[in-house]
Amino acid sequence: MRLVHDNKPMYRVAFAFICFIGLVACRQELPDFSKELVSVPLSPEDQLRTFQLEKGFEIELVASEPMVQDPILITFDGHNRLWVVEMRGYMSNLEGTEEKSPIGRISVLEDLDGDGLMDKSTIYLDSLVMPRAIGLFKNGALIAENNALWISYDSDGDLKADSKELLDSTYAANGVPEHSDNGFVRNVDNWYYSAKSRLRYRFQNGTWLRDSTEFRGQWGISQDDQGRLIYNYNWSQLHGDLVPANFLYRNANHKPNSGIDHGLTIDRRIYPIRPNLAVNRGYIPGTLDSAGRLLEFTSACSPVVYRSTLFPEEYRGNIFVMENAGNLVKRNVVTQKGWLLEAHDPNPGEEFLSSYDERFRPVHGTVGPDGALYIVDMYHGIVQHGSYMTPYLKEQTQSRQLDQYVHMGRIWRVVPKRTKTREIPKLAEMSPNQLLEMLSHPDGWQRDMAQRLLVESGDQNLVPRLRELATNGSAALGRFHALWTLEGLGAIDEATLRSSLNDNDPLVVQTALRLSEAIASNNPEWKSELGGTMKKMFPAAADVVALQLALTAGVLDFDLKSEILAGLFDRFGHQPLMQDAILSSLEGQEFSFLAYLFSQESWMESLPHKEIFVEMLTTATIKNRNPLEIKGLLALADKSPITWREMSMLQAMAVQAGDPNNLALVELPQRPDFFKRKDIELEPEKIEMVKSLYEWPGYKATPNITSGQHLDENGRKLFAQGRQKYLTACAGCHGSNGKGVARMGPPLAASEWVVGDEKRLALIILHGIEGPIEVAGKKYDAPEILPVMPAHSTMDDASIAAILTYIRNEWGNQAGAITGRVVSSTRHTSQGRVYPWSAAELNKHIESLSESKPSNP
Repeated sequence: MRLVHDNKPMYRVAFAFICFIGLVACRQELPDFSKELVSVPLSPEDQLRTFQLEKGFEIELVASEPMVQDPILITFDGHNRLWVVEMRGYMSNLEGTEEKSPIGRISVLEDLDGDGLMDKSTIYLDSLVMPRAIGLFKNGALIAENNALWISYDSDGDLKADSKELLDSTYAANGVPEHSDNGFVRNVDNWYYSAKSRLRYRFQNGTWLRDSTEFRGQWGISQDDQGRLIYNYNWSQLHGDLVPANFLYRNANHKPNSGIDHGLTIDRRIYPIRPNLAVNRGYIPGTLDSAGRLLEFTSACSPVVYRSTLFPEEYRGNIFVMENAGNLVKRNVVTQKGWLLEAHDPNPGEEFLSSYDERFRPVHGTVGPDGALYIVDMYHGIVQHGSYMTPYLKEQTQSRQLDQYVHMGRIWRVVPKRTKTREIPKLAEMSPNQLLEMLSHPDGWQRDMAQRLLVESGDQNLVPRLRELATNGSAALGRFHALWTLEGLGAIDEATLRSSLNDNDPLVVQTALRLSEAIASNNPEWKSELGGTMKKMFPAAADVVALQLALTAGVLDFDLKSEILAGLFDRFGHQPLMQDAILSSLEGQEFSFLAYLFSQESWMESLPHKEIFVEMLTTATIKNRNPLEIKGLLALADKSPITWREMSMLQAMAVQAGDPNNLALVELPQRPDFFKRKDIELEPEKIEMVKSLYEWPGYKATPNITSGQHLDENGRKLFAQGRQKYLTACAGCHGSNGKGVARMGPPLAASEWVVGDEKRLALIILHGIEGPIEVAGKKYDAPEILPVMPAHSTMDDASIAAILTYIRNEWGNQAGAITGRVVSSTRHTSQGRVYPWSAAELNKHIESLSESKPSNP
């Protein structure tokens, strides 16, 4: 293996690591950690012997201290140079006293002899306060540091920044390293996106643009070959977007519950090869196994999509996730089913990469221009910020001396064994025509870099060849990147789009639909042509194209839009993501579309997903707060006889009345005839709730008539929010009426599991439960219900709280609200639970929690 031998610092080696020699070849033999009282740093040579790596691969050192210190992020430029963000101020002691010191830096590393080991380091920018992100641009870089975003330039080519200008003072304003914007990725759509952020940026027409976007992830962000953004959270290893950015959230009247922040897997299990005692919640039973090893992710970060041909074919599209607290890197195999993405661990029980070295801290990864997987090893004892460090972890850190031996760091490179050196072209030195060819390269890094360099060149002379590539290129991904390169150059035209809309590859068609919108917004003729094309497409469109048709329909006139969206609902309306996509295209037109659907013969038949969608449209109509439309809801519901459609509307109206902000939205001249009817099969309380949306002479709505009247204002808001989330996540098994669904799930109405202990209920949704289960005196088991209710652990705390508050106060249930804080604490204290509960086991667990509580004096 290639290792640094010059200027190597002295290291102490713990007794327990003497047995490392030969262990890589003997994978089942584990060191004896019983005598390992403290953690001390190893030399790169010794650390190399601590790695266990998936069969067929080897790991090589790329750089180590003092060349790099406390590295947290890397990226390659068009000259194949490695840029490193060094957060040297991070927790160099338990007090974090260096965090405000200007000791961070950005370094650029160069491999001068082509052996894969970095030979030269140039400090691009130093005197930085906690630098945390970098996005390369032209002859400089976007730099996030000191709670702000800066643009820097190297004007003379010496790899040292000559200027640094403030771009956005609000970026990373939170300040806490673990919970602030980070990790730029330049997406195929020519915007820079961050994790833990609602901001995106791009350079256009000589100006930096700042835009809001959906919130994503915690630390690190990546993209796949289709430009889908991939990210995660420390407790949930893999999330991603199923739709392009800024589509689903266009409608202010509807908050989607799918498509963005999609959890690819609920699998949280990890398999360290050494004890991990120094973790924040190691004192909680179930966090560690009997050998002291972490059972599940606690510091998942920086997912990396493998988009190269260097690894064997079965690794393409895999996603690697860093877990620094567990000293490992997990591999996930990703599959696409329709428009959904799913991931699974191909080798349960053994990780792709793991280490016996407690200081191995993989915090970031990337795929290089050579196709290798590069891993940033912060090689730092403390990886938990002081703001969140428990007394237990502080004690472990001190006793194991993890707060000592700082300002180290390594970068590693994983390649297949016996890999032949590949010639790596330097794209920044290529001609424009050569870069055009690289847009069709089989490796994602090459395509991305070629697109970036072509867009940054601004060269309009490239447009004819780009249009030719977009329409006639032999590689679908090349046509895809050509379209986005044209977009970046401001050169998208109708003729190219017309051809691409007829492409035989769904990704190219999806992209053409996306790019057609900007022209259609300002060109009535193109909008008309686009609408006609979409009308021909939607009846037989593949599911992934159909989803984009629903999103792009938002630009069309209402009549054609309604026909297309209604047709798409007929085909795909049973899927929540299609429901959200349709609603995203209907801002301010929800009531009109509801009336349109009611005029269609196909909407006479009752189906569960139709009931849900009627509720969603009704809810969005109320949130639009147009008095004429809210008044129109009563007129639409005042039919004889009242059918499932009207009842679904009334259900949604009653739930929304639970939000105090929706009381008395419309003033009427007199009591509506609707409320005089005697044939409305709705509970009297629900009718009173519907009434509270209105007021008229002699009637004034008050909050105490709403459902959950014992709830405070925040509780009633959670109740109103919870219905929509419940319909998406739970109604398929438990019914929109909470009475349960045959062969799916038991009832929630009058269920002691729902109105009972709030932590018990939170544990069920976090980890799932398997049958049999008794509800209201009746035993339910397969095949009457599914054998297992799956976990919903990838759902955020606020959404879970809203759902649980809703079901505890609907269908006659009455119980207290459950806050996001309760869900969060329950999630943390059940760390390590990776299997569904049985009813008996869960009840026993809750009893043990009650017994452990201190008695009141």
